Amino acid sequence: MDNIKFANPYFFLLFLLIPAMIAFYILYFSKKRTQIQFSGFENFNGMRPTFRQRFHYLPFVFKLLAFSAAIIALARPQSSMSGQDIRTEGIDIMMALDISSSMLAEDLKPNRIEAAKNVAEEFIDSRPNDRIGLVVFGGESFTQCPLTTDHSVLKNLFAGIQSGMLADGTAIGEGLGTAVNRIRNSKAKSKVIILLTDGVNNVGAIAPETAGEIAKTFGIRVYTIGVGTRGMAPYPFKTPFGIQYQNVEVQIDEPVLKKIADETDGKYFRATNTSKLKEIYTEIDKLEKTKIDVKEFHNYTEEFYPFAIAALLFLLMDIIFRYTLFKKLP
Repeated sequence: MDNIKFANPYFFLLFLLIPAMIAFYILYFSKKRTQIQFSGFENFNGMRPTFRQRFHYLPFVFKLLAFSAAIIALARPQSSMSGQDIRTEGIDIMMALDISSSMLAEDLKPNRIEAAKNVAEEFIDSRPNDRIGLVVFGGESFTQCPLTTDHSVLKNLFAGIQSGMLADGTAIGEGLGTAVNRIRNSKAKSKVIILLTDGVNNVGAIAPETAGEIAKTFGIRVYTIGVGTRGMAPYPFKTPFGIQYQNVEVQIDEPVLKKIADETDGKYFRATNTSKLKEIYTEIDKLEKTKIDVKEFHNYTEEFYPFAIAALLFLLMDIIFRYTLFKKLP
């Protein structure tokens, strides 16, 4: 029970009559009081007032109580129970992440792969009602996590991703194809793949364009993200003298990524730094809003019955007392 409300609160104005009733009662009985003069009170010593004398006002009190309870009953107190019926139509999202060695370049901080992981985890936290999965690819592709609503498990798997887990290379077509295979039978109202890479497809049996056509066939929308600054990027090389940095040219096959996005009704983005990558995921989050229907309901229960019964009982007590203990002599 959330609260009590009154359907007819204007009946409470009748309470204004109670002070007038009390004043009338006092005035009426003061006039009826009989005065008898005695020369002394010796004959009344030791006499105690009778019950009738002490509680002569009881019938009037019962009338007031009956009147008050009747007013509350007429105001119709109601208890309300409210709540919400929430229905969600989630979106299924497969994330395809490039983990090739080039993702260790440090034009995004601390490097491309760590920046991609951190931003993706924030994106996952913002989508509590969606099933999300993860495919990683390098020279080959692998399903790191199938579609799931257990986002804590998904984030733990994200945390364990490292470059070098798979054979080196950039198999964009293989990564997209694996993601399509994982989501194609989904019954969700919207099926989405977010593909992130920093290179050009250079290995794999499936061409990126072919994988994009397959995604289109299954009604899957693909958002593609090219990660990397424009021009040269610092890349760490292991040498006998420790880690040495060398600037390497950033090569991203933007025409292919744009074509895949356009054909699947998605969008292509370029992330040249970490803040830009966050903006991209925020925009995707806005583009792919989960439908949430919230229906509020209120149930009302009538609570006037106890007050109506109380009014009748007080009225009955008034009648009983007036015609028994306080019955007037003829």
